[in-house]
Amino acid sequence: MGIGAEDLRASLDALAAREPRIAAALERAGYPEPRISERGYQTLLRAIVGQQVSIKAAASMWAKLTALVGDPPAPERLLAADDETLRSAGLSRQKASYARSLAEEVLSGRLDFERLPEDDEEAIAHLVAVKGIGRWTAEIYLLFAEGRRDIWPAGDLAVQIETGVILGLEGRPSEKVVRALSEAWRPHRGAFAVFAWHHRRAGMSAI
Repeated sequence: MGIGAEDLRASLDALAAREPRIAAALERAGYPEPRISERGYQTLLRAIVGQQVSIKAAASMWAKLTALVGDPPAPERLLAADDETLRSAGLSRQKASYARSLAEEVLSGRLDFERLPEDDEEAIAHLVAVKGIGRWTAEIYLLFAEGRRDIWPAGDLAVQIETGVILGLEGRPSEKVVRALSEAWRPHRGAFAVFAWHHRRAGMSAI
């Protein structure tokens, strides 16, 4: 499960004590609510289904997929579904290929969610070895489904924007700059990412 409310507060308080600009942003926006996803295959499958489409479109595709394949769409059922069935759910040929790849990795035991490496970078590498799972998806999974507290999705556009806003930087910092800045925030970078999204949703970017 993701980072709980108590751990989020503790990490953000620790960051606020280190960096006055984070403390000021926390005072403005308040603490974020935890973002928690279920550990395992279904969460990653939903991420694949939702790639490059709106939240509304992703929800519609998921509803169709579960209606056609089963709820939840177990890997055995998904592999048994033909191309026409998956197209009827709105999955492109590429997404169908990615979904089948994930199902195969799970059924073969090559991807065991209970035995992911403890080292974050090794766990990311293990997940991105599955076709259709990129670094961002792997990072979001580890942050929200496993609650790994130092995961830092520096490639996320909103994280880059809000890091710049919170720190009072001119313009959006690059991924490289954001990664360098975040070194001072270990081991609480996951909490800062959650706060960055919260800060953006709270409309603080205009401040």
